[in-house]
Amino acid sequence: MEKAKLSFWQIWNMCFGFLGIQIGFGLQNANTSRIFQTLGAEVDSIAILWIAAPLTGLLVQPIVGYMSDRTWGRFGRRRPYFLWGAVLTSLALIFMPLSPSLWIAAGMLWLMDASINITMEPFRAFVGDNLPEEQRTQGFAMQSFFIGVGAVLASLLPWMLSNWFDVSNTAPEGVVPDSVRLAFHIGAACLFIAVMWTVIFSREYSPEEIDRFEAARRVRLGEGNETAEATSPRSSAGGVLWLFAGVVLAGLVWWADLNKEVYILGAGLAAYGLLQIVANGMRAAGRSNGLVEILGDMAAMPATMRQLAVVQFFSWFALFAMWIYATPAVTSFHYQTTDTTSVAYNTGADWVGVLFGAYNGVAALAAFAIPLLAARVGRRSAHAINLSLGGLGLLSFWFIRDPALLWVSMIGVGIAWASILSVPYSILAGALPARKMGVYMGIFNFFIVIPQLVAATILGLLVQRLFGDNPMFALAMGAGSMFAAAVCCYAVSDPVARPSSSASSPT
Repeated sequence: MEKAKLSFWQIWNMCFGFLGIQIGFGLQNANTSRIFQTLGAEVDSIAILWIAAPLTGLLVQPIVGYMSDRTWGRFGRRRPYFLWGAVLTSLALIFMPLSPSLWIAAGMLWLMDASINITMEPFRAFVGDNLPEEQRTQGFAMQSFFIGVGAVLASLLPWMLSNWFDVSNTAPEGVVPDSVRLAFHIGAACLFIAVMWTVIFSREYSPEEIDRFEAARRVRLGEGNETAEATSPRSSAGGVLWLFAGVVLAGLVWWADLNKEVYILGAGLAAYGLLQIVANGMRAAGRSNGLVEILGDMAAMPATMRQLAVVQFFSWFALFAMWIYATPAVTSFHYQTTDTTSVAYNTGADWVGVLFGAYNGVAALAAFAIPLLAARVGRRSAHAINLSLGGLGLLSFWFIRDPALLWVSMIGVGIAWASILSVPYSILAGALPARKMGVYMGIFNFFIVIPQLVAATILGLLVQRLFGDNPMFALAMGAGSMFAAAVCCYAVSDPVARPSSSASSPT
């Protein structure tokens, strides 16, 4: 028994909500550092202020995934989370640029990122739920297309409002410019409309159908009994390792009187290790709850997921370095200013928005080519090629002195971005049990979040102490991380199920 192939427009409808999500996400990525600096943040403190984004993803995505796996009602399995996440994200977008102080803005980033994650996480599982194996690369590529288009609109909105509609892009010290505030409000409306489109015009398979598809998949792949496997006690070795590593890292940082934000990372790793040990003990004693199940599933993740985790770590470290430091790097290196009230700074910050729009525009176009490249050279090699182009794009910031030519750098970054958003998920979906698609997609987000936490805790320290507050070095580290991700692609196994002749349609 196999899922029915969906038409182009059915895939379009189920992915259209990502257009709105990425408008919100793109506004956040392109303008948060600008808002922080406007409200008084120093360059070396920007990274730790961004820590809100990965932390909320770390907490929210696996929980939402776990809950959506067990939800079924009038709006289906995943769509209720699309709806309520869209409402909360729209409200956060309205209030973020109205923040009167730096710490209120940091708090609003927590709320906005948590809301985006509530909406975004089930979208990944949505494709895995509804599409057969041979269409999943196309489905995730369609998401990449909408992510690209949405991010282009989001990144260009402040620039368009300023240059086409004469909305002011400067403001007194400590005040967010009108062009940024209005862009966030327009983005809130677009996000809500786009997500509602998917909620209304998409359908989902029932839990019973999902179970039948999963049984057929396991027979096809010759796998064992999942229930017995899922309920067996897990080893505590992994938890002990995380606990030990976290305690050692926190102790070294405290003893050496280094950046205390790195101490927070070590304490977090130790806390996770302790939770893993407790959860394994509870499983062994026959006691279970949602947290225990999530931690147990993480310990039992498929081998392909573990291999992809390494690729994701290096990929997202590079992306986060770019998102945090693109504005400080371009304004200081190419526009030769750090004065946030100056015309030069705000012109440079606007240009960063245009550059972010450029790489997302490239990603929208590359999304159509990636399935063709993957069919020709395989998904692993396609991803490695694309990541290498991203590394070259970030590295070229050093050598292109004219800011007007930085769009060339964004070509490679855009291709890598489209691939990061599609190929790993396409490979992963074929390796996951269908009835745990949501929770595993949420757990997979750990390997997006952990590199962001690492970047947020160490990049500020490195830029300040080793690189003389020169943010260009952060982009160079991002380039090296992207190349490392490309190399790690070749350690990933890519299980592909053989298609079946019978098919059903979502209800």
